[in-house]
Amino acid sequence: MPEGDTIFRTAQALHRHLAGRIVTRFESVYPALTRIDHDRPLAGRTVEGVTSRGKHILMTFSGDLVLHTHMRMNGSWHGYPPGAAWRLPARDMRVLVATAEFVAVGFNVPVAELLTARELARHEALRELGPDLLDESFDPGGAMARARTQPAATPVADVLLNQRVAAGIGNELKSEVLFVAGVYPFTPVSTLADADLTRILGVGRDLLRANTNVRGRLAPSRGRRTRDSLGRDGALWVYGRGGKPCRKCGTPIQAKKTGIDARITYWCPRCQPAPTAA
Repeated sequence: MPEGDTIFRTAQALHRHLAGRIVTRFESVYPALTRIDHDRPLAGRTVEGVTSRGKHILMTFSGDLVLHTHMRMNGSWHGYPPGAAWRLPARDMRVLVATAEFVAVGFNVPVAELLTARELARHEALRELGPDLLDESFDPGGAMARARTQPAATPVADVLLNQRVAAGIGNELKSEVLFVAGVYPFTPVSTLADADLTRILGVGRDLLRANTNVRGRLAPSRGRRTRDSLGRDGALWVYGRGGKPCRKCGTPIQAKKTGIDARITYWCPRCQPAPTAA
């Protein structure tokens, strides 16, 4: 699943190529979108801007229409010059927005809807999002308050994944954030002091922001990096490295599937020791 940094870069790239330009072509395999396009054609409208909110992308058009997309596990936006061959098959196209200079194609995008500004303001999933870690006005106090509403036994790893607490962190960054913070992933959130939660959120914000400063193509995206090393010894600390030696201490990295989605968490038992019972 694309995480907040990937979605942020995607929105930036779409904005750079589309903002201020007139739509010449709009297509979608979704009947709800084609029906709206039939009644209120997208062609001829100006793309006013593209922004991200957590893992959501909002493409705003003149005349009070917004295209809301969410990538879930497999969706992605690609960009091409007009007439260029696509890197994925046409059968995977779900939505397309073209101008005279650029073609944006959403492949395997499971959530795509056209909304008015009023509908957008009332959108349940967007209204329930926690503070966006990549927003310049990110409110750590608001995220902290939301974290404190979670059931006492909820592991901190699950709290980081909860987009209603703070938006942007996905499964890969969850493991990386907790390793950098030196926190055992299955620590109950209720046992963490406010200072520890603030520090964890700060690490998450720092890692997300560090991976948004590259002006790359829409796809394939630049690989995520959480380590300072620029060598060939790896970009990530623990994610995907179950059984391999910790890059800091050499202890074998552990991995565990949890939750109804069997999401894998990776951690170093020496660098992130489990809390001892009082």
